[in-house]
Amino acid sequence: MGILIGSGRASDVYDIGEGWVLRRDREGYGDGVAEAALMERLRGHGYPVPRVRRADCTRTELVMERLHGPTMLEAFGAGRIGPQEAGETLARLLRRLHAVPGRVIHLDLHPDNVMLTPDGPVVIDWTNAEEGEPGLDWGMSAVILAQAAVVDEHLAVPVRATLAALLADPSDLTENGLTEARRRRAANPTMTAREVEVLGEAEELVRSFMG
Repeated sequence: MGILIGSGRASDVYDIGEGWVLRRDREGYGDGVAEAALMERLRGHGYPVPRVRRADCTRTELVMERLHGPTMLEAFGAGRIGPQEAGETLARLLRRLHAVPGRVIHLDLHPDNVMLTPDGPVVIDWTNAEEGEPGLDWGMSAVILAQAAVVDEHLAVPVRATLAALLADPSDLTENGLTEARRRRAANPTMTAREVEVLGEAEELVRSFMG
């Protein structure tokens, strides 16, 4: 199995040696085979995703290269990246993704799903990805940030600044995208009661940056 090196809301990650990790889905939300295929396709178009060992993936397990460097969230907390740079980086990653043929949207692109490697930012966790409208992707990223700003008072000021930078240039956030993003977040089974409770306030915060 390897050494447990990280756990998220729905999965665990193990170091299996020789520069590879295995992510095991505990809750059955994703499909490792489909996710690996998508990541290979994105990588073929030059988008920054980890390499995968597709032949070793199953529905519940994804084998990919071990990345070196902090997540954007960790770097943010350590003062190694500022709020504006964080927001601008997320915006660039969304634009690059939506320029790839096939209308791929990530639907969970936030600072904890971006690794800051020596070669630049790399996007992880494609479990929720699908084909769809870019406006929804922007909406999901914006609502996730806004929820964090509302729930944690210690993060409120810097995360608001990150949100402002995300939506500044200008974004492709749409009214429909924001509405659907809020609906999906409310239906997400990994949300805490508090995170669902603040969705209305989070949506109002996002709207305050929508021109």
